[in-house]
This record gives sequence, structure tokens and C-alpha cells, in this order.
Amino acid sequence: MSFHFNIREIASATMILFAVIDIVGSIPIIISLRNKVGHIQSGKASIVAACLMVAFLFVGEEILNLIGIDINSFAVAGAFILFFLAIEMILGITLYRDEEPKSASIVPIAFPLIAGAGTMTSILSIRAEFYVENIIVAIILNTIFVYLVLKSSKKIERVLGKGGLSIIRKVFGVIILAIAVKLFASNVNELLAP
Repeated sequence: MSFHFNIREIASATMILFAVIDIVGSIPIIISLRNKVGHIQSGKASIVAACLMVAFLFVGEEILNLIGIDINSFAVAGAFILFFLAIEMILGITLYRDEEPKSASIVPIAFPLIAGAGTMTSILSIRAEFYVENIIVAIILNTIFVYLVLKSSKKIERVLGKGGLSIIRKVFGVIILAIAVKLFASNVNELLAP
């Protein structure tokens, strides 16, 4: 069994997941949850989110096969979701958002805040492009970052301020938009090839 570790793939997958998870943009929600319920279990939420993402990486394709959808079709669908996420981030509009969670347990933090629909779609979409081991490293790196952000969310909000958070969201929105276009183009060509 040979591994195909590739720094460029790891960096790309890490940036995609970082942008889609958008933990920095979620700081206001995390702060509000912390104020409502007190303590957030940062470690537990991060580990559960990582387990969900890795599990979906391995069984997500089998679930798709069960319902008769190939990975390229799913990647094209994922490109549309990423496109709309990017539009939300760049323009500062809300096309769709779940209601703000009522408690700070694993359910609202780990899922859907960290490992939500956009994250799961992105994981399967990038699986069509990258080796699994590189995606796992990207998931681990993002989980570490998520943990650090959850632990120090109040300090980050004070340092960046609302303007800083807004700039970061817009920058990552543009990155996601570019990724969506690339995913769409490469997977549509796969689907249309004879």
C-alpha cells in the first residue's frame, strides 16, 4: 500500500475546508452561544466534527452509489453549493441559514456549525480531485485550527473586530468561488466525456 502525500494537495484541501467551515466567520455565533450557556466543550466538539468528516470521506461515496449517483455528479452539485456559499460570503447576504442554535452542545457546534452540509459536500467534491490521505491531513489541520479558534474566540473577536472578520470572510469567499468554478469545470468535462 503506497501513500500519495502531496504538499500542494494538502494545502489546497486545507484551504478549501478552512474556507467552507468558516470558523472565523462563525465567531459571532460562538460568542453568543458562550454568553447564553457558558462553557463550550471545544475539544469534544472538534473531535466529533473531525470524526464526522473522516467518516463521510469514506462512506459518503458508498451512500451515493447506493442511491445511484457518481462522484463527478456530486462534485458538480457541490460546486453549486460552494458557489452560493461564496456569494453569501462576498456580498454579505444570507441566501440560507439555519436558525441559531439554542445550546452549545456537540450538536450545534460539531454539527452543523463545523461539519455541516457545505463541509460534507466539499469533502466528497475534493475527493474527486485529491488523494484521500491528503484530505485526511487537511481535516486534521482544520480540526486543530477549529479547536484553537473555539478556545480563544473572545480574544480573536477583540483583536480582529467586526471589520477584520468581514474582510476575512470576503477573501475566503473569493477563494471558494474560484474553487467552485474549478470543480465545476473539471467534473463537467468528466461527465460529458464519451
